Formats: sequence, C-alpha cells, structure tokens
Amino acid sequence: MKTLIVVDMQNDFITGALGSKDAEAIVENVVNLVKSFDGRVIFTRDTHLENYLTTQEGRNLPVEHCIKDTHGWQICDELKPYAKEIVDKITFGSIDLPGMIDADTEEVILCGICTDICVISNAMLIKAHYPEMKVSVYASCCAGVTPQSHETALNAMKAVQIKIVE
Repeated sequence: MKTLIVVDMQNDFITGALGSKDAEAIVENVVNLVKSFDGRVIFTRDTHLENYLTTQEGRNLPVEHCIKDTHGWQICDELKPYAKEIVDKITFGSIDLPGMIDADTEEVILCGICTDICVISNAMLIKAHYPEMKVSVYASCCAGVTPQSHETALNAMKAVQIKIVE
C-alpha cells in the first residue's frame, strides 16, 4: 500500500496572500497525480487562527494567511473533490501525520506547497518516524517560495535519503 500526502494546496498559497506563479503552475500536475493515485490520499491544511500575527510564525512572517474557515484556508477548487481525508496543522510539519500512516505502508509520496517549508518539514518528520520506509517527493508537483529555495529543499531531502522524483 502507498500513501500520498498532498501538502497545503490551499487558496492562500496558490492565488491568495502567499500565492505565486510557481504554485499556480503545479496545480494541474497535482490534480493528475491525485486522480491517478492508487492508494490512500491525505491532505494537510495549514491552519491559523485570528491571532496569527501575535504568534511566533506571524511575527516572522507578518502576512495573514490560511485563517481557519476563510476562503484562503480552503483546499483549492481543483483538488477539493479529492480531499476526503484532511489533517489540519498549526505549524509547518504535522506531528500527527506520522501516526496516521500505517506502519506497513510500502511508500509515502509527498507533493505540494511550499517545498522549502511545509513539504520538507513533513517529509523529514515521516522519515524520522519510519526510517526504513520509502519516502519520496515528486518535484514537478511541488513549488517553493523561490525556485532556488525549492532546489535547496530537494537537495536537503536527498541528503537524508528521501527520494526525489523528477
């Protein structure tokens, strides 16, 4: 059995407060991957509250985004029909996510936004929790804050034996 983790494919990261052309460009790739995937699919959703700007993250990134129950917090329309299993996370990596993965899972595949923040955080949490499990990241289904930080994150994941699929 394989598990696909679709990280933070939310409106605010695609066309909203922190959106980018790179994020917009991967939506179709992610949709095609999800539609053709034979296995369990789990979506993560970055989730902040109204007090976001007073949190540590908010003080370091003072752009309100993914505020719970807003349009920007929602999974993008193209992927919403496939988002049956969602884990809300209050920070970059979900400490609950590894526990949701069956120990006998053959491979965990990750894709989504942002390669250099939330994708890498979740990939490394899963790899640390399951060191013998195959963990892969589909590069063409990820977007970083910048193209350079995207590549840096891919190289960092390679260094800890996370397979990067081009």
